[in-house]
Amino acid sequence: MSDPRAERTRDALRAALLAECAERPLAEVSVSAVVRRAGLGRATFYLHYVDLRALAVDACGEVADRAVDALHAWRGPVDPAAPPPALGAFLTDSADRAALHRALLAPGGGGPLGDLLHERLRARSRAERERAGAPHADTVASAVAAAFTGLFADWLHGLIDTDAETLAARTWRLLIALHRAPLDAPPGPADPHEA
Repeated sequence: MSDPRAERTRDALRAALLAECAERPLAEVSVSAVVRRAGLGRATFYLHYVDLRALAVDACGEVADRAVDALHAWRGPVDPAAPPPALGAFLTDSADRAALHRALLAPGGGGPLGDLLHERLRARSRAERERAGAPHADTVASAVAAAFTGLFADWLHGLIDTDAETLAARTWRLLIALHRAPLDAPPGPADPHEA
């Protein structure tokens, strides 16, 4: 069971970090500035986080959860032409915190936020495929997590030049294709000696 006081303290530190990052790049934010804004002491900070990077990853953990939920927000038959509205909304909202996300998410999807996003998306995708009885749950889940994390990171870093809604539509079609890809080896060529 979590301690409500500890959770309030972590909430205050997360909010303070995000407020600081709204004013300056993460690399210019200090623990002193965060604790001052949160109205807490440095010792309290270090009771909860080993460093500022750990706090930043925790503050962005909600981003990973929202991304996973947005990608799984469809119901009924899957329509490649209609991404879940939550996916476009997620990408649009992410653009507002792009500077903080870029500090934790390297192009290609590396970095602490990339690792967290990949881990959570892979776990959810794998569980969904297993629940549905779909084959190759591990392979497809890894491909889906890697594709989305990489696309999201590259878009935030300006390597994909498009708006959030277009990216949502393209990403949705790509992820559906990954889910539907035939992964079993096709039959080999006919043996001419058997004819």
